[in-house]
Amino acid sequence: MAIELSAVRYRYAGASVFALRSIDLRLEPGRVVGVVGANEAGKSTVCLVAAGLAPGVVGGLLEGSVRIDGVETATLRPHELAQRCGLLFQNAATQLSNTTATVFEEVGFGPCNLGLPVAEVGDRAWWALGTVGIEKLAPRDPARLSGGEGQLVALAAVLALRPKYLVLDEPTSELDPAGTSLVAEALGRVARETGAGILLVEHKTDVLARIADEVVVLERGAVALAGAAAPTLADPRLAELGVEPPAAVKLERMVREAGIEWSAALAEAIR
Repeated sequence: MAIELSAVRYRYAGASVFALRSIDLRLEPGRVVGVVGANEAGKSTVCLVAAGLAPGVVGGLLEGSVRIDGVETATLRPHELAQRCGLLFQNAATQLSNTTATVFEEVGFGPCNLGLPVAEVGDRAWWALGTVGIEKLAPRDPARLSGGEGQLVALAAVLALRPKYLVLDEPTSELDPAGTSLVAEALGRVARETGAGILLVEHKTDVLARIADEVVVLERGAVALAGAAAPTLADPRLAELGVEPPAAVKLERMVREAGIEWSAALAEAIR
């Protein structure tokens, strides 16, 4: 059971070159796989392909295989994809319906559109709000939220559809450190408590160091590095690939270059 991209090549409609070139990627339930890379490396395109929106919705040419739990995404209809794989974009405002008066109604909007009984819609909305830790926002106006709060509401709205997998395209890109911390904590909790697999495109590598199990580094639409999060984020080749290493990695290098012994105790004290 997994989202699997096998030998995937994808070209946008009207483009002459492939945005993705021979991508292999696997996301299992309960795992967090981070995706990083320089601008134009293909990160957002991976999100669209993994979620089944490319080429299904945005068009273009797809080669290779994209499967969700063994089923080719090309055979699934949009509402079937939405229940299997939730997608969260960079700007939460683009995902809010702008038709509801409260956060509670916003989170229940998706399940309502599935034609579920009212009681189940309510149960799903409260469950999603609780999972993300924002029950107190339930009566608030969705138009009057901070950036971090808005992103958490958008995440809860996706969770209310009960997808087995989440594909997140730089969900903290427009957030300050406090908002980033809120979203990172929520994502870690979602993976642990719901068993959802999370594909997380994130340029803030400190977030990935905190919650990712594995990291994939893209370069010009191809996988340049991949592996367990800690060693991949500490790989000296990251800088050449246009990726800033986490602060802890940079600090360790500075300490070692200064001739100071780096120990597990020092690393723990800095955390």
